[in-house]
Amino acid sequence: MANKRDYYQVLDVNRDASPDDIRRAYRRLAKQYHPDINNEPGAAERFKEINEAYAVLSDDERRAAYDRFGHAGLEGMQFDFDFGFGDIFEQFFGFGMGGQRSRRAPRRGPNLRYDLTLDFEEAVFGIEKEIEISRQETCKRCQGSRAEPGTTPVRCSTCNGSGEVRQVRQTLLGSMVNVSTCPSCNGLGETISTPCETCRGRGLVRETIQRMIAVPAGVDDGTRIRITNEGEPGVNGGPNGDLYVFIHVKPHRFFRRRDNDILLDLGINIAQATLGAQVTIPTLDGEDTLTIPPGTQPGKVLRLKGKGVPRLRRNGRGDQLVIVSVDIPRSLSAEQRTLLEQLAETLGTEVHPHERGFLDTIKDLLGGLID
Repeated sequence: MANKRDYYQVLDVNRDASPDDIRRAYRRLAKQYHPDINNEPGAAERFKEINEAYAVLSDDERRAAYDRFGHAGLEGMQFDFDFGFGDIFEQFFGFGMGGQRSRRAPRRGPNLRYDLTLDFEEAVFGIEKEIEISRQETCKRCQGSRAEPGTTPVRCSTCNGSGEVRQVRQTLLGSMVNVSTCPSCNGLGETISTPCETCRGRGLVRETIQRMIAVPAGVDDGTRIRITNEGEPGVNGGPNGDLYVFIHVKPHRFFRRRDNDILLDLGINIAQATLGAQVTIPTLDGEDTLTIPPGTQPGKVLRLKGKGVPRLRRNGRGDQLVIVSVDIPRSLSAEQRTLLEQLAETLGTEVHPHERGFLDTIKDLLGGLID
C-alpha cells in the first residue's frame, strides 16, 4: 500500500471532514469520473481510487486505523473494496453501472449489531459469553432457490434474465440510458411459478443463532468487537456481513477505572493517618495489605503496582491507585473525647493556610480526571 495516494487527497476533503462531507465529496467525484459518463483515459482508474477511498473513510473503524497508521493500518483487515458501489451510484444518480454484470454480481451482506453488558470483573479479565442473534439464514427446504422442491425458477421474460430494464432518453448531453429494476422479477432475473412453502419464495428465513463470543481481557465501556462473516448473508453468493459486539460495563461497588488503572477511594481514621497502619483493602485479585505511612494526609495517593487492568491484547497490567481520605468521627465516647482534648492541648491552636486546595492536588496526581 506504500504507493497509494492519501485517501483524503483522493476525495479532496480535510482530515477532520464529517461523514456528510465525505459522502458529498464521493457523490461529486463519482459522478464526474464514472466510466458511463467520462470516457477520458484514466477515468476508470480514478473512479476505482475514489471508491477505495470512500470505502475506508466512510467506515469508522477503518478510518480510525488509517488516521493512526496510514495505509499500513489497513493491512490484515478482512475486507475488500467491493461494497455495492453500483447500487450506491444508482441510488445517487438514477442509472446503473454496467447492466447485468453489476446487478447480478456478488455483494456483501449487511452488518449486525449486538449490545453485550458485562460485569466489571468480566470486562477486566475477559470471558466467553454465549449470545443469541437474529439473522436471515438460507432456507433449508429449498436450499435458497426460492422454488418449491421439485420445481425450478425460470428466466424472466421481461428482462431476459438481466434483472433490469433500460430506457433511452435524450438530454442536452446526448443520449442517456436510464436503468431500473425489472418489475416482473424485482431484479432477480428469474421468476418462480411455485414458491417454496417455508420461505414463501424469499430463499431466506429468519432464525435465532447462538454463538460463543470470546471477550478479551481489558475491554472497556464502548469497546467494539468485530466478528467477521457473522452478519446477514450476502447477495448473489456474496460473503456475509460482520457482527459488531458493543460492550457495556456495569459500575463496580468500589472501583472506578481510568484507562488501565483502577481507582479506589479509601477512608481511614485519624489515628491510622497520624500513626500509620497496615490495612486490608479490596483489589481485583482479592484482598491485599496496604501500608499507610505515618502522617498520611487527605488526598494522598498510594499505588499498588500491577494490580490494575490487563492491557488489551498486550502484556502487563496497570496499577491500582488508592486515594486516601481521613474520616472525621461525628460522635465520640466520653473516653475518646477526653483523649482528643488532651491531644489538642499538646498540638496548640495555630493553623496553617494552604496555598492550594487538596482537591487540586488530587486532580494533578490523577491527571485532572477527578471531579
